Formats: sequence, C-alpha cells, structure tokens
Amino acid sequence: MYQLDLTGKRALVMGVTNQRSLAWALAQPLAAAGATIAYSYQGDRLRPTLEKLTEDQPGATLHACDVTDDAQLDALFGDLERDHGHLDFVVHALAYAPPATFAAPFVETGRDDWKLAMDVSAYSLVAVANRARRLMQGGGSMVTLTYLAAERVVPHYNMMGVAKAALEASVRYLAYDLGPQGVRVNAISAGPVRTIAARSIAGFGDMYSEAGRQSMLRRNITAEEVGGLGLSLLVPELGGGVTGETVYVDAGFHAIGMFLPQAGSDEG
Repeated sequence: MYQLDLTGKRALVMGVTNQRSLAWALAQPLAAAGATIAYSYQGDRLRPTLEKLTEDQPGATLHACDVTDDAQLDALFGDLERDHGHLDFVVHALAYAPPATFAAPFVETGRDDWKLAMDVSAYSLVAVANRARRLMQGGGSMVTLTYLAAERVVPHYNMMGVAKAALEASVRYLAYDLGPQGVRVNAISAGPVRTIAARSIAGFGDMYSEAGRQSMLRRNITAEEVGGLGLSLLVPELGGGVTGETVYVDAGFHAIGMFLPQAGSDEG
C-alpha cells in the first residue's frame, strides 16, 4: 500500500473558521501525512478556535490576515518566508458577499457589494498566488473552492455565483502563468455541505436535501470527501499532471441535465 509522507513540506491554509469548515477538511489529510501548516485567519475572534483546533499539530502557526489589505498579505508572506523558507501547498478557502446580496434579487446588487464580493472571493486568490509563487521556486500547488453556481443559476446565490465564475477563470489564467515554474492551480467544486458559510444562503436546507435526492449517488457529499480530493490535487505524486481544472465532488449532481421521477414515485 502506498504511504504518503509529507514530512518537510510546508502548507498555507486560508479560511478555517471552525471544525466544520471545508478549509479544515482540506487541512486534515495534509497534517496527517506530516506536512507543517500555517493557518491564516481574519479577525481576532477566530484565533481561539484555531488555537484549539491546531493544538495537536506539530509546528502549526497562526497568522492574522485581512486579504483585502495588501500590507497584511505582504506581512503574512514575509512571516512564512522567515519561518518556513519555502511553501509547497496553498489552500485558498476564502469567500464573502454581503448578506444583502443573498436576500435581494441579483439585479439589485449594489456597486460596493459587487466590489467587496469580487475582492474577497476572486481577487484574493490572484493576490495570494502572486506572493506564494516566490516561495515555490521548486514547484508547488494551489487549490481553491468554488461551486456549481459559477456556471448555472442557483437561486439566492446571486453575487457569490458571479464571484465564483471569476474565481474559476482566475484559476485557469494563474495555471497558465505559473505552469512554467512547476506550480499547479486547481479549483474544487464541492456540492452542498453544512458549514457556517452555507447558513447565509436563503433556502440552503431545501437546496441541500434536493441535491442529495437528485444526485447520481442519491446522497450528499461529506467534508472528508472534499479533503480527499484536495489532497490528490495538491500532492504531485497523486495529481501532478492536473492544473487549470475545476474538479467536481458533488456525487454527480453537476452532470445531470434533467430530473425525472424515480421508479415508483407518485410525482408527475
């Protein structure tokens, strides 16, 4: 059986808010394989949770960073260069749109709300990649999180869907720019998972239930399945030939074009 050993590898994981975060699910297999992880967080209120989550991870470090502030991004990567010297993996699990953009029709999106959602949810990957590449002289890999609403209308997702579309396009352009350096960039399009962020979407409970009922596997995915896919994309021994891709882990939901009543159903 193949044993994955990431001892000596360095990772940056951005976006853990609690133990149910997909960022945390992506960090777990890296840590289990021996990678040393630096975690960035936005806001002092998140630090106690991260301290508790990472207390058993050797060498884990915590770094405050607001990704809308270039000075804080510069400070974060300055700390990483000083403490680790190099970087092998980046997990970008950052997204935000003001609550009003989920509640109101998309056509009413305000200019400032558009700018903020794009800044945090899409441009932050570009800003991070530009700094991370300097610590990846021997090659590396980056993974971000997207969602099906980037290419199809998902009611209430609204501005976040547009931001995710920009994020996916950014993945492709970054993969092109960084490929000659041996740095790979991919996106994971995960099906609905019960996270804190998901609670901000009106009707999420119904969306979650229907996605599980209508998916090819007739179930919802788990956070652990997202983490497993992330590991395969990040580690070159597993996914070294994959870059510029949006890879789905949604129990096959994205590939279905029409839903019909199941055998024995009274629908229709």
